[in-house]
Amino acid sequence: MKITLITVSYNSAATIGDTLRSVEEQTHPDIEHIVIDGGSKDGTLEIVQRLGQRVSRCVSEPDRGIYDGMNKGLRQATGEFVGFLNADDVLADPDAIARMARLLQQQPGADAVYSDLVYVKADDLQSVIRHWYSGHFVPASLRRGWMPPHPTFYLRRSRLVDIGEFDTGLRIAADYDFMLRCLSRSDFSVVYLPGILVRMRTGGASNRSLKAMLRKSREDLWAMKRSRVGGIGTLLCKNLRKIPQFLLRAARKAG
Repeated sequence: MKITLITVSYNSAATIGDTLRSVEEQTHPDIEHIVIDGGSKDGTLEIVQRLGQRVSRCVSEPDRGIYDGMNKGLRQATGEFVGFLNADDVLADPDAIARMARLLQQQPGADAVYSDLVYVKADDLQSVIRHWYSGHFVPASLRRGWMPPHPTFYLRRSRLVDIGEFDTGLRIAADYDFMLRCLSRSDFSVVYLPGILVRMRTGGASNRSLKAMLRKSREDLWAMKRSRVGGIGTLLCKNLRKIPQFLLRAARKAG
C-alpha cells in the first residue's frame, strides 16, 4: 500500500531536517514523500537535497500560503492514502506508517484513518507539553467539538473527488474545515489507530497571537456552520477539550 506524505515548507531550515530523518527511518517500504516549498531562501532546499533520501518529489515556487501548498501536494499525490507531515513535526517512531498501513489493510472499507499526537517543546522533541488522545469516532461528537489532530489524518485519495481540496479562503482553520467536510458525511468511514503517530512542535500559527486565536475561532465557527455540525456551543466545547490534553500529560509524567 502506497502512502503519500506531503510536507509544505517555507524557510524551514531549522526544523525540516528532523522531519526528513523521521521519514527516512520509516520501516514501511512504499512511501511517497512530496515536499512543496514556497520559495525558501534560508537553505531549506539544500537540506532537502542532502537529507531527503526518501523524497519522491520536491517543488519550490511562490504560493498563496500553506493551504495553497497543501492543495498543490494533493494534486501530485499518487498514494492510496494521503496525509500531511508539517516541516517542523516528526513521525513518532520508525514503525508509525507501517502501523497505519497494517490497520488500513485490515479495514479495506475505510476512507480515512487518524491517530493520537503529542505537542512537544520546540527545542526538545522528547519533552511533551500536551497529549492529544483522539479515541474512537462517534458522529454525534462533532457537535461536542471533537476533532482528530490533522497531522494524523490520512484520507483515501479517491475521496478527494467528492470531498474537494482545502479552502484557501480560510487562513488558519482550513484543515479543520477539510476534516469536518469528511467526517460529517453519512457515507464516510473512518478508523482510529491507537497510539502516538506524530510529535508536533508548539508554536503553530493559530496560537501566535490573540488576533490569530480570534481569527481561528471565527473560521472554526464558519466551518461548523458550513458542515452543519453546530455553532457557538460547539466552538466553546472545542476549545475546552484542550484542557484534558494538559492534564493527561501531567498524569503520565507523574506516573
